[in-house]
Amino acid sequence: MDVSLVPADTSEDVRERGHKVAVLPVGSYEQHGPYLPLATDTLVACAVAREVADAYPVHLLPPVTIGCSHEHAGWPGTVSISAVTLHAVVRDIADSLRRSGVEALVVVNGHGGNYVLGNVVQESSARGERLALFPAAEDWETARRRAGVVTSLLTDMHAGEIETSILLHAHPEWVRPGYEAADCVADDRRHLLSLGMSGYTASGVIGRPSLGSAEKGKELLASLADSFAECFALLTGVTVTVSDEAGGDA
Repeated sequence: MDVSLVPADTSEDVRERGHKVAVLPVGSYEQHGPYLPLATDTLVACAVAREVADAYPVHLLPPVTIGCSHEHAGWPGTVSISAVTLHAVVRDIADSLRRSGVEALVVVNGHGGNYVLGNVVQESSARGERLALFPAAEDWETARRRAGVVTSLLTDMHAGEIETSILLHAHPEWVRPGYEAADCVADDRRHLLSLGMSGYTASGVIGRPSLGSAEKGKELLASLADSFAECFALLTGVTVTVSDEAGGDA
């Protein structure tokens, strides 16, 4: 794993900052066509989480690198854990953080198939615990428009314009040649849960990666950092903008 994905904090760093909101990137380890790495969703989640941590007073955690990728089981290299396991892992992390004085957790999800993360947040919130799931579809739509991403969120389902753009910006060394001619559109995916990805794509790609660019990736992340302000205020009651210094307590 790229060491830049793992925070270099010491225990004293965390104590001195005293942040009350933690940010947990959750990704996956699944096929992303022949040109993006298996770790793409984890890299995307980490890029979003790092952008947030650079702009807000939050405690950045290392990523959960394997998620629920059962729809990609037909491709070599894909590894999954069960929804029950992922649910338990995130719950345990949230419980551990609360015991150490971190009162709120934001789960930054990089993989659409991690449906259970929504259940974790919903159930925890009903118990009075402070959890949130970020980004929401509305945050992605705002980012898509701001960045000039042409492909709709429906069409840009997997290894498409958005993911390729973010990696071209944040980790260009991980992007292999071939994305320029790998477009595949399959908007009607009503039987995805039964058929898996192989029912809709031979390459593993669903989207238009040929339209990806590093400039779009940079704008996507900047927009998501702006959108995080509402999530942060919801959990803390504190209004912070990305222009504020991200060093204060919350």
